[in-house]
This record gives sequence, C-alpha cells and structure tokens, in this order.
Amino acid sequence: MKDAITNVLNQYDLFGKYLDNTAIDQLNTYFITANDRVKIVKIINSQSSKIVKEAAARLYSEQPELLRPGGNSYTTRRYAACLRDIEYYLRYTSYALVAGNISILDERVLDGLRDTYNSLSVPIAPTIRSIKILEDILKDQLIKQNIKNYIIIQEPFKHLISSLSEKNT
Repeated sequence: MKDAITNVLNQYDLFGKYLDNTAIDQLNTYFITANDRVKIVKIINSQSSKIVKEAAARLYSEQPELLRPGGNSYTTRRYAACLRDIEYYLRYTSYALVAGNISILDERVLDGLRDTYNSLSVPIAPTIRSIKILEDILKDQLIKQNIKNYIIIQEPFKHLISSLSEKNT
C-alpha cells in the first residue's frame, strides 16, 4: 500500500529527479491535512457501527425491494453480507484517508469486485448508492464535530463510486 509520501517519492525516483515545487506542494498538502485525516479516522473508528447501520437503514428505506423475496438482501445471510460489504467500504476508505492515497481501494476493494458481484448476481447500483450514503453520513458527522476540512473525504468515496460506475456498462 502506498501513502502520499511514497507515491510522490517513487514518481521522482523513477525518473531520477530531485523534488520540485509540485512535489513539495503535494507533500505539504498531505502534511497540512494530516491532523484532520486522523480526526476523521477517529470518528470513523468510534462510530463505524452507527454509520454502517444508518447507511443500511437509508438504503433500504429508499430501496425496500432489496429486502423483499427475490431482492438481493432477502434472507439473513444476504442481509449480513450487505452490511459486511458496507463496512468494508467504510474501513478501506479510512485507510485511504490516512494514507492520503486511494490506491489501496484499487488493490484491496475494487480489483476483482465486479467479477465477484457479477458471479453472485449482486446489483451494482445499490452498492454505489450505499457508498454515497456513507459519504453523506460521514460528512454530516464531521460537520457536527466542527471539522471544516471534510472535503478530503470526497476523494476516496468518489473513486469507489466512479470505479464501480465505469464498470457498470
């Protein structure tokens, strides 16, 4: 797993270049946002169960057909698997936030996910919606906690959503 620092250094090392202003600006941005990243991850850690439950409740209130016979979350086993997946998205998002790099999402979540979901007949649209709901809930929590730099949560969530959406063709 790469973090923001390793990513910048590897790029410059690959070409045998010294760090220029662009690289220093990237590193500086990472360090400036570091405290907020840690605060956000603390909130995720302390409220993860609540966030996941709320995301599931919102998703199922919007799409109750998922819980009905024939729906993808019908049966206790499928419902539990859905909650587990929502929790995975939140947890790996927290890793990407700390690292300041979304590559972990590709490595640990997105690679092979489409094939797995297709083989299990898991619909992608509700998955995408659940990720957006997670982002909305977390943003609301950060605003309540008076963390003004909540915009940094957008990158990992948008990456998950866009990556799954691209594959949804």
